[in-house]
Amino acid sequence: MTGPVKGRPEQLFPLFAELETLDGVGPKIAKHMGQMHVERPRDLLFTLPYNLVDRRRRATINGAELPMVLTVEVTIGEHRPGRTRAGAYRIHVEDAETEFQLVFFHARPEYLKRILPSGAKRLVSGKVELFDGMAQMVHPDHAVPVEEAGDIPETEPVYPLTAGVTQKVMYRATRSVLERVPDLPEWIDPGQKAAAEWPDWAEALRLAHAPDRPTDLSPEAPARQRLAYDELMAHQLTLALARQKERRRKGLETRGTGDLQKKVLAALPYDPTGAQSRAVEEIAADLARPQRMNRLLQGDVGAGKTLVAFLALLIAVEAGGQGVLMAPTEILARQHMEGLQPLAESAGVRLEILTGRDKGAERRAKLEALASGEIGILVGTHAVFQADVAFADLRLAIVDEQHRFGVRQRLELSKKGLAADVLVMTATPIPRSLALAQYGDMDVSLLDEKPPGRKPITTAALSDARMDEVIDHLRRAMAEGRQCYWVCPLVEESEVMDLTSAEDRFKRLRAALGEGVVGLVHGQMPPAEKDAAMADFQGGRTRVLVATTVIEVGVNVPNASIMVIERAEIFGLAQLHQLRGRVGRGEASSTCLLLYRAPLNESGRKRLEVLRETEDGFRIAETDLEMRGAGDLIGTAQSGLPVFQVADLERQAALMAVAQSDARKLLADDPTLDGPRGQAARILLWLMRQDEAIRLITVG
Repeated sequence: MTGPVKGRPEQLFPLFAELETLDGVGPKIAKHMGQMHVERPRDLLFTLPYNLVDRRRRATINGAELPMVLTVEVTIGEHRPGRTRAGAYRIHVEDAETEFQLVFFHARPEYLKRILPSGAKRLVSGKVELFDGMAQMVHPDHAVPVEEAGDIPETEPVYPLTAGVTQKVMYRATRSVLERVPDLPEWIDPGQKAAAEWPDWAEALRLAHAPDRPTDLSPEAPARQRLAYDELMAHQLTLALARQKERRRKGLETRGTGDLQKKVLAALPYDPTGAQSRAVEEIAADLARPQRMNRLLQGDVGAGKTLVAFLALLIAVEAGGQGVLMAPTEILARQHMEGLQPLAESAGVRLEILTGRDKGAERRAKLEALASGEIGILVGTHAVFQADVAFADLRLAIVDEQHRFGVRQRLELSKKGLAADVLVMTATPIPRSLALAQYGDMDVSLLDEKPPGRKPITTAALSDARMDEVIDHLRRAMAEGRQCYWVCPLVEESEVMDLTSAEDRFKRLRAALGEGVVGLVHGQMPPAEKDAAMADFQGGRTRVLVATTVIEVGVNVPNASIMVIERAEIFGLAQLHQLRGRVGRGEASSTCLLLYRAPLNESGRKRLEVLRETEDGFRIAETDLEMRGAGDLIGTAQSGLPVFQVADLERQAALMAVAQSDARKLLADDPTLDGPRGQAARILLWLMRQDEAIRLITVG
């Protein structure tokens, strides 16, 4: 195989040299730059200016909106030394219309008299501000003879800095890197580049580092857009290579007969939505292929993921194999079991549950039935990973709620069935750009329609000063036989405080509504107590359940039609949407009350407004992304989200989708990246430090 297998391509050597090879950078400055994650010259290329200083010449400072940076020609007047050396040394100057002062502290008078002699003309540039009614320029950035005007740039980029690194140092160092930027072959699709009117890579860098007007700093500026695209393209190419490698691994070809699915669909009181049918078809097509499936089923709250999952599991059983559905908690596993039992009965398939609770003879009997193939579908928690759990013929593993479930567990699972297909389900609507950044190696099926019969939920925001009215409203609803969730906030992120807030609310509601009708569930409880409290609420023995956010994911109590969320303004949008989705599952019309503590700040107000306006989880997630940024939304530390230097996931979401399809197409046309554009793409991967991808190509 040709290409840069042996190591980094030679053209890139200058960009990966030591920082000390740059103008004005010694060991000390190089160390300070390390604080900004600048370790090699290439890192400076992607540290773009965030502002610019306009140093275009004016005739006078008259009429300028001070304070601002100005560049004017002046005649030098009288020098007035300060009383002490540290005091202000003032030089009187006049421009074409008015006079002002240049001010220096800790001045060296002889030096200043030499470079700024009285009566001489000079071009000065710096920040002018008013002090005691007099305009002054303190420590001008530039003061040069008029014939050297060319030394002052018309516009000057402003870079992010750290202690020990000044703008002058950054300017010199970046100019030094720009001089050694090689001309590299083009890795972007020519049609894409022409349509977007993007410059070549080297030209894009030069333009991005020399902004001429404020619009040049925006993510929409062609040079910046191109550099962002390069980053996204490298990231998506890495994911596409991983996906290609995964697909080369042999999977099982699983083809259903449709018989069991027909029985289940006939037993349902409604028809599946178009989105559900489409998702089942996509999954069926994946199962029938000899390659491994790697698909994400993404659905909004209540979009009917469970039915899609069950129909997919039936395909495995129809083909003579087995399926497993895994949930992150025991509560959710039991709930899946309850929801699926009637469907399994209508299909005549044996469905069992396996959790950490199964012990002794009962556990042994289940394991035997699993190993002999009598159990068609298993629902479980991570207890399924234990060494003694063996399947007769595992074809499909469905993992519920991806973010609680690492890649490692996904691999463990495929070992169980050697080549089982994997489907991941998530109820968290993720904005498209983040889904691509996080799950770009997976194919995505979207459930974006609500099944018939799901009633809209009325959402209202009330100040917590009206707590008594809310409790009266609950009393009336309980008299009609309805149930209610009451969610308490995560106060100060402290578990101790959390507990007191939930327990205090529990006591107050119990006093107001009566003994025995109010339950409590929170994160500090032993699992058995938690399950018992949930079971009492599910069985209707308690009418109000006071909870911390442990109920966020998946709990299903159709009779619960009221959701009260206290201190709603401190929750994230996506979380509020998930919580609201716990009601609206039964016959009664449902309400969600968002209790907030006045006064609301701007972002708190906006969040509550968005929730009042829409129940569309994807729209809510996009708004959440705009408001909080990508890192906060998933919590960058555990999100596995890449960190981009130029690309802005909030504002350049559309570019991510283009990069994904482009990367996949490039690999489809040139799987070994040996063609001209493939070779260019390899250079891009080295440039962007995509070590994972380089390893995949190298071992091919």
